[in-house]
Amino acid sequence: MIKADIVSALEEIAVLLELRGENPFKIRAYQTGARALETMEEDLDALLEANELGKVPGIGSALIEKVATLRADEALPFLDELRASIEPGLVEMLEIPGLGAKRVRKMHEALGVDSIESLQAACKSGAVAEMKGFGAKTAEKILHGIVQRAAYAKRHLWWQADLVARPILEGLRELPQVKRAEIAGSLRRLKETVGDLDFVVAASEVEPVMEWFVSQSSVESVTAQGTTKSSVRFEGGLQADLRVVPEEQFAFALHHFTGSKEHNVALRQRALARGFSLSEWGLTQKDGADGAEAGAMGHGIKSEAGLFQFLGLTEIPPELREGMGELEAAEAGTLPELLEPSRVRGVFHNHTDASDGRDSLEAMALAAKELGFEYLGLADHSKASFQANGLDDARVLKQLEKVRAYNASESEGAHLFAGIECDILKDGSLDLEDTTLSALDYVVVSVHSAFGMGAAEMTQRVIRAIEHPTTTMLGHPTGRLLLRREAYAIDLAKIIDAAIANQVIIEINANPQRLDLDWRLWRRAAERGLHCAINPDAHGVSGLDYFRAGVNIARKGWLPAEQVLNCRDQAGVERWFAKRQ
Repeated sequence: MIKADIVSALEEIAVLLELRGENPFKIRAYQTGARALETMEEDLDALLEANELGKVPGIGSALIEKVATLRADEALPFLDELRASIEPGLVEMLEIPGLGAKRVRKMHEALGVDSIESLQAACKSGAVAEMKGFGAKTAEKILHGIVQRAAYAKRHLWWQADLVARPILEGLRELPQVKRAEIAGSLRRLKETVGDLDFVVAASEVEPVMEWFVSQSSVESVTAQGTTKSSVRFEGGLQADLRVVPEEQFAFALHHFTGSKEHNVALRQRALARGFSLSEWGLTQKDGADGAEAGAMGHGIKSEAGLFQFLGLTEIPPELREGMGELEAAEAGTLPELLEPSRVRGVFHNHTDASDGRDSLEAMALAAKELGFEYLGLADHSKASFQANGLDDARVLKQLEKVRAYNASESEGAHLFAGIECDILKDGSLDLEDTTLSALDYVVVSVHSAFGMGAAEMTQRVIRAIEHPTTTMLGHPTGRLLLRREAYAIDLAKIIDAAIANQVIIEINANPQRLDLDWRLWRRAAERGLHCAINPDAHGVSGLDYFRAGVNIARKGWLPAEQVLNCRDQAGVERWFAKRQ
């Protein structure tokens, strides 16, 4: 196992121990050990070989053997026995947003709940509300969380769905019977979450294509197999549909099954106004005399671009097909030039092993260079994020010295900008001294605590941070975690106003679980002058590539490159930072 996997195993042990009601000190030992292992700078293999892992603060003797076993990729009987000792339904309850192991155990011991179904019944009956320390509000939140979990289970993050879909598309295109193949649906529209996968294929023979599709090794079950459509379900629960059509209908089917519903309705209405009925099968001309249909016609349309052109429009990219004014813009010739990943010259909100990242400053810089970036911004957590080994003022200034020394060296990595992700405290003040913040190239301010504030209080809290003279960017402005945690209450219209007034950038946090600020807000905000930074919130070299998910959001948000700080070269970014200071 790599270090990150071992950390996850120790965290799982702590959760299972808490579910079992073990000694709090024992639970805390595994939690502390996980944090210590995650944030230590020393090489794990070297410490194990020298029998010096116990010298790392927070890693006691009980953990050393377990870490060594896991590092050797051997089975850990202690963890296996723990898993077997806990009823599966209790672990499943932890998937309910806002519900932790301690409360699950209390309800299990007091009420005998051992599944989500029995928990739901206990909440509805009033039994949970009557428990000491719970109450009606807690029961109501649990019921809401159960509904959320059910909704989340039906969807998948775009990033994960794309990883599943790409090999399938490549496999379809390699089949000799396949003439054309594309991904459709919400994945093609770059929606942040995806319900299922859709593939549209034009093929000379249907049966071999369908047989290949349902026979993939990753298929858990086949839910339908026919001559025009087949459906499968993969091990992770993601479903995929394949539709095979004649080549002359491919463009129409691809457009139809890409959607969205709102876009398709608007385009069909436009076709009707011109005397045609539009469907996935093609265009059907209406007889002007009595309204009778004159039969389906392709009109030589072989592509989606041809379809749009036939209806008097410039081609509308899939990611803009959301029924949000794209037809009007296509008719007027004012569709935006969508941002390409190659335009991004660097990223800013990234973490190293100085806080809760997995890799060193040097490794991150080299990885950024390999991605083609000119520069990389480092923004480790500040001290209030103690769970993430946040930096105090002295450690921030020490890291600043390391960044300056790195840039002065002959390293082959990307140029580094020295920043911080500074916690916005409950009253809206910042977590570090003004002199420390002023010494940095830039400051990202973020909320990491007290998510339960009312909208007015949270909005005022964040605006105060935006108005701080050292603030450069606002990080993940709603705090949402897709399919896991809803956004906290906040008035985003006022936040955007404050950011524009104070020349503060709002990021697109490109971590696939966040994608925050939402794409639906960017078009109008950018038109009013709001600037953006696309930031992967990377916690290791592998996370840097998340910036591509942020580009998706920028594309869906009609964001022009001139409003995106990352599209400037190093000198341009330096001028921006200098102006802000």
